[in-house]
Amino acid sequence: MYPALSTQDAFARYEAIRARLPGYIGQDASSSSSYNQRQSQAEKYIEAPNLGALADKFDVFVFDAFGVLNVGETPIPGARERIDALRDMGKTLFVLTNAASFTFPQTIEKFQKLGFDFRPEELISSRAVCEMHLDDYADVGHWGVIGPEDYHAGQLTLPNSALGIDGADYDRVDGFLFLSSAGWSRMKQTMLLHSLAANPRPVVVANPDLVAPREDGLSLEPGYFAHDLQDALPNLSLKFHGKPYGSVYDHIHERLGDKNNADPSRIAMLGDTLHTDILGAQACGWTGILVTDHGLFKGHDINDYIASSGIKPDYLIPSI
Repeated sequence: MYPALSTQDAFARYEAIRARLPGYIGQDASSSSSYNQRQSQAEKYIEAPNLGALADKFDVFVFDAFGVLNVGETPIPGARERIDALRDMGKTLFVLTNAASFTFPQTIEKFQKLGFDFRPEELISSRAVCEMHLDDYADVGHWGVIGPEDYHAGQLTLPNSALGIDGADYDRVDGFLFLSSAGWSRMKQTMLLHSLAANPRPVVVANPDLVAPREDGLSLEPGYFAHDLQDALPNLSLKFHGKPYGSVYDHIHERLGDKNNADPSRIAMLGDTLHTDILGAQACGWTGILVTDHGLFKGHDINDYIASSGIKPDYLIPSI
């Protein structure tokens, strides 16, 4: 078993892999200039009591799920009412979730069970975006999938099989798709590492998160294990889809269609994590609003983490 991470542990790990994230100061100027300009312009975030106080400033609202709309399987009080109020104001709404354990129909069902009434076109999962890009890997004839317990090969249109505890299965496939860490173990991680060391192949990760807030603490997510692989195998072909990486933001811009010419600073990203939600949003010119009372930084002084990371949200609210 892997040890549970505290908020401090998770933050330290995000900082350790900072050079692999968008907006890193060591990247070329064309890829990081929007983020760096935003950071230099704002020495201090603006606090607001809730999202209602900021609603007039934005035309488009993009919500993270965990820590903003729900914690684990529990909806956050008042979240549904805020969504309804924004919809009544004519705002454009999206949910951008890194939760990749679910198929798209399961994602729709999940939010319905949580009490939300999002339309299918308002829901964007990193898994769905990831699957759109698998055709980029022409040399991968058969994918090995690390998925949840209910995963089956019919969930993908490309040849694939689920990976379990048989090391030979890892050696047979041409590439790896990491969807879910549910049921993942140190033994499986070791088998994957040894297989990749002996025969390098691409690894595609549909959830870049290191952790996610649950009712009983922080769960370890696929990004945690993927970065451990890259630590051990620096030349690993590793691709992430999901916040803070660009493909999911590009997809939202495609969804916006005619509205895509709007001022990107009037697109607000609501999230609970500096290194994913805020960093990714600001890297593409959006406004980052950090929600503090329910997610990664619940019960912590956010100022310490902002000062240490240099990632400054534009706004801070306790809850939406």
